[in-house]
Amino acid sequence: MFNQKLNQENEADGLRAASEALAEGIARWTAQAERLDTPISALTLVRRESPTEQTGYMHEPSLCLIAQGSKRVLLGKELYTYDAQHFLITSVNLPVVAQVTQASREKPYLGLVLRLDQRAITQMMVDSDLPAPRTQPAGRGMAVGVVNAPLLGAINRLLDLLAEPEAIPIMAPIIQKEILYRLLVGDQGPRLRQIAAAGTQSHQIAQAIDWLRDNYARHLRVEDLAAQASMSPSTFHRHFRALTAMSPLQFQKWLRLHEARRMMLTDRMDASSAAFQVGYESHSQFNREYSRMFGAPPLRDIKSLRSMAER
Repeated sequence: MFNQKLNQENEADGLRAASEALAEGIARWTAQAERLDTPISALTLVRRESPTEQTGYMHEPSLCLIAQGSKRVLLGKELYTYDAQHFLITSVNLPVVAQVTQASREKPYLGLVLRLDQRAITQMMVDSDLPAPRTQPAGRGMAVGVVNAPLLGAINRLLDLLAEPEAIPIMAPIIQKEILYRLLVGDQGPRLRQIAAAGTQSHQIAQAIDWLRDNYARHLRVEDLAAQASMSPSTFHRHFRALTAMSPLQFQKWLRLHEARRMMLTDRMDASSAAFQVGYESHSQFNREYSRMFGAPPLRDIKSLRSMAER
């Protein structure tokens, strides 16, 4: 009993030390920037000194870790909250609304995003002789897991490479393989294996998601998309919703409206032109669906966003 308690205390101390090291590393590299796209192409570091507004974007397959602060992500109507003790993992491209909820100048939000390569996951499954995933219905493409010391240790070694740029081409792929291995043998491993294994329903839905992301402005017939995935429309619809928390049409609508919002805000495109560019034929339908998603008609919403940016 005593030895078991001692081991638990040592594990807790190791986890705490690894978490503190991660916070120090991210703080050092983001001292001059809120967002740093590092020389390790898959790795991005983030710093925020105050809570953020809700922001919609397409969340790539990735591991998201927080060393300090907290964040929440809304997928459909489902809320995922994570912090220094929990990571967020996403196995497919998913449209989300995210918000940093805990951050200050004294204790800034410090986080990182490590994008995951599906081909690397598949190769790791082969190289490590990991068991193939069981045939089962698609589960959510996003989940929160518990951080552990081995995972943080590997992440810290990857971060340390930023001080040795000449070592990055050789060492970064090796450490990234270790990180993938830690994920694949952890609680969320079956989720990643299900997506990466060709022929599984999750893999087929993931391919359909990629098609939708690249062709959101085209007319969508769910029957055609289901046929591409070798599923009946009802089966496809059920598994698509299970993975993304929304229907294919809702998914397409999200993509269209957020891209139209970006066009109006950053490209200064008028609402009618933006609606046409993303695939809407009816301006009134665009206005109606835009207002329902963002809480205000296009012109008023964009004016409000620009006003906030100028403060």
